Amino acid sequence: MSTTTVTKSPAVTRNPGPASARPAPVAEGRIGLRANLRHIGALVRRNALQIKQDPESMFDAVLMPIIFILLFVYVFGGAIAGKGNNDAYVNYVTPGLMAMMGMNIAMAVGVGINDDFKKGVMDRFRTMPIARSSVLVAKIVVEAGRMLIATSILLGMGFLLGLEIHTSVLHLFAAIGLSMAFGASLMWIFILLGLTMKTAQAVQGVAMLVLMPLQFGSSIFAPPTSMPGWLKSFTDYNPLSNLADAARNLINGGPVAHSVGMVLGWAALITLVTAPLAVAKFRKKT
Repeated sequence: MSTTTVTKSPAVTRNPGPASARPAPVAEGRIGLRANLRHIGALVRRNALQIKQDPESMFDAVLMPIIFILLFVYVFGGAIAGKGNNDAYVNYVTPGLMAMMGMNIAMAVGVGINDDFKKGVMDRFRTMPIARSSVLVAKIVVEAGRMLIATSILLGMGFLLGLEIHTSVLHLFAAIGLSMAFGASLMWIFILLGLTMKTAQAVQGVAMLVLMPLQFGSSIFAPPTSMPGWLKSFTDYNPLSNLADAARNLINGGPVAHSVGMVLGWAALITLVTAPLAVAKFRKKT
């Protein structure tokens, strides 16, 4: 009778080894342009569906341009342009308000980013194998769409109140594009602000401290010729004044090379400085 010797196999070690030996998540640098664009498209769709589920979030883009143009034309128009000159003031203030729309929509981006972090939405995005910048770019694309809606409503109200195009439709489109390009650059500032501040209320408070001097210390509402010297000097270097003057001259006629160049220069500088900072803050925010 033979005996069979059973040899126990060595126990399988289930220790996965050091962390460095574990599979690493997909690095951002390995994501190609096509995949990045696909991720941005998916995130844009997600943000658009979020607006569809919460249509009240469009109230500022829809109602704000109507309220502003009626307020400034009928309350301040007579005092600034003279009684009975409301039509002339419409042609002056409407292009300026295009610049103001961009700043107000941009402020909402910072508040939204801060709120998304509070809800944990951004933490889920950061665990996915997608470029961190795609989350922020998608946010800007959707907000640019809101800005376009707000600008269209503003111009529609302007035409109802007597706005006239003294150049051409192409010049009008150029003014809209210039306003949107500058507004998109401002969004990076407010995204960075939303990632830095602890609460949405803090974002709004700091944003208003920045917005108020820039808006009212500009040529949006009144010609700077009536301002004191120190304020006029500030107005001359205010990028909102450059944008308002560029849009105004594109619509009403006048020299545009200097003001358009200044606006594009400001937009490029703001984006080049704040976009990398915002992406880096987005990666590290806890």
